[in-house]
Amino acid sequence: MDRMEPVDLNAAADAYAAAPLLNCLLREVADAEGGEVHRLRGSGRSLRVRGGRRPTEAELATENGWHPLTHTELVKLTSDELFRYTGVPNDELPGEITDSRDAVAAILAARADAVPPRDPYLRSEQALVMGHPHHPAPKARGGAPAAGWLPYAPEAHARFPLVVLGLREDEVVEEGGAAAADAVEALVGILDGPRPPAGYRALPAHPWQLGLVEGRPAVREAFADGRLLRLGPTRLPVWPTASIRTVHAPDPAADLFAKFSLDVRITNDVRRLWRHDLLGLRRVDAAVEAGFAETRLRTGSNAVWLRDLGYRTAAFGFEELAVLVRDGLRGAVVPGATPLLSAALAEGFPWGPPVGAVEPDAWWRAYLRHVVPPVLDLFARHGIVLEAHLQNCLVAVDDRGMPVQALFRDAEGVKLPQDMPREAAWQRLVYCLVVNHLAEVAGDLAARHPRLADAVWPAVREEFLRYDAAYGLPEIAGLLTAPGLPAKTNLLLRWTRADGADARYLPLPNPLRGGGGRPRGA
Repeated sequence: MDRMEPVDLNAAADAYAAAPLLNCLLREVADAEGGEVHRLRGSGRSLRVRGGRRPTEAELATENGWHPLTHTELVKLTSDELFRYTGVPNDELPGEITDSRDAVAAILAARADAVPPRDPYLRSEQALVMGHPHHPAPKARGGAPAAGWLPYAPEAHARFPLVVLGLREDEVVEEGGAAAADAVEALVGILDGPRPPAGYRALPAHPWQLGLVEGRPAVREAFADGRLLRLGPTRLPVWPTASIRTVHAPDPAADLFAKFSLDVRITNDVRRLWRHDLLGLRRVDAAVEAGFAETRLRTGSNAVWLRDLGYRTAAFGFEELAVLVRDGLRGAVVPGATPLLSAALAEGFPWGPPVGAVEPDAWWRAYLRHVVPPVLDLFARHGIVLEAHLQNCLVAVDDRGMPVQALFRDAEGVKLPQDMPREAAWQRLVYCLVVNHLAEVAGDLAARHPRLADAVWPAVREEFLRYDAAYGLPEIAGLLTAPGLPAKTNLLLRWTRADGADARYLPLPNPLRGGGGRPRGA
């Protein structure tokens, strides 16, 4: 990619940042007046928006006609409308939105000179320049200068060495047994990292996270008294994936993923490996793996769950210094297929739907056949909610680009039956699978192939009906007749400073009802 002139870079950053913000604004605090005009509920003002599912042009009705909004004016308008609508002030979110826009500008500048990875899978993980299409600040990085985080940003095609720490053995806390311990050691070995001295264990660390926490009293004292040693960087790099704090360590013979804490707010949460999630990791992962094994036997599905094998951390920095190890891809993907991140397909990744000579309608039906049944079956047979949102799913394609397998990941995003009532669990499943995932891939497919626009949702409906007829799931009948689908209100959640895990929903028109139509924003 050639370097952009500053004016072009700024315009592109504004466009990337405006799309998800406008999607949130229109979905959560506006009503359609007709065509491209929307009435803002807080003030009653009219906003005209162009650009379809990725809107970039917004105009506000004034006495002198339609006034095009700059990004700064759009942020001000959003803040004013949210205060009027909720009665709650917020002096943090406008800064996050601006930070997200500035992060996009830094990412675009870095991408202009960066060399993308050769591996199509890694390119798909690093393709998300815009990010979450319905979050007001999807690329915010805690307000830190770009120089502090850009070396670790997947969108900038970063790759970097991990830091290997030596942790005194009496301070080691780990779970997952020999498999997890071996994976942590293998991670360092794969990357040709320095080995700890006798009486110490290797503890890989993300350099961004280590920089954030090394000055805190518990960590600083551990370095000072010798419980924690800085052994140096690994010789070989890791590649950050779309989740930023999860990295891929490829190797000719074996591969692994490693997930770290990151004490920075990314979208709705500070991305730390929380103690309660780590302590429940093995129970959750084992339940999902057992459910997938049963699903494969009963339905013939070749879907794969990428196991979270376990973790290692320090007793004095349990959450801050934790590393979680996860299954790699080579033993999981069907031979000859190429895994791709579903979120990249929804953001226009060039391998995205469809590829090569594959007919787009056949591509979509194959995609649905691999992605939908495993999620439904896990809930139908075990009451488990697999949060199959776009960043938790990979779809492997053959040499023609046809989907041939789905892979799912992240035990942190799994809900077991005891975690929530069944009705709430089903709502969460529908949001993640249908609204967050299928609606976005379907929207990209329909944008590429307008003739399919009226066929994408009937195909989704048919896949749900097919599963229900073959295996049975009572909730499907209600889903296909409900007037609305649950959409998470990320803008209002952030404005009201709700807990990141506190999902609140509003209804979107249900395109599965009766077999046609497209929801606004999908």
